[in-house]
Amino acid sequence: MEFEPDIPRWRQVAAVIRSRIEDGTYAPRTRVPSVIQIIAEFGVASATAQKVNQNLKKEGLIYTEPGLGSFVSPNAAAALKNARAESEDTG
Repeated sequence: MEFEPDIPRWRQVAAVIRSRIEDGTYAPRTRVPSVIQIIAEFGVASATAQKVNQNLKKEGLIYTEPGLGSFVSPNAAAALKNARAESEDTG
C-alpha cells in the first residue's frame, strides 16, 4: 500500500479496514486482521497496528474476545451510518 505522506498511517490503515467492514468483506461477528496480520499486510509498526485496532474499537466497529481475537461488531453498520451522518453535519 502506498501511504499518503500528510495523513497518519494508522488512519489510512483504519480506513481500509473500515471500508472492508462497510463492503461486507468482514461481515458482522467475523474476525478482522490481528495486529500481526496488519503489520504483515500493511508494513506498519506494531504501535501503529495497535492504534488501528484501538480506534476501530472506539468507533464501535470491532470488539475483542480475549484469547480469540477481534471481530466485527454486530452493530458496525449502525456505527458507520452514525459516523457518516456526523461527518456530513460537521463537514
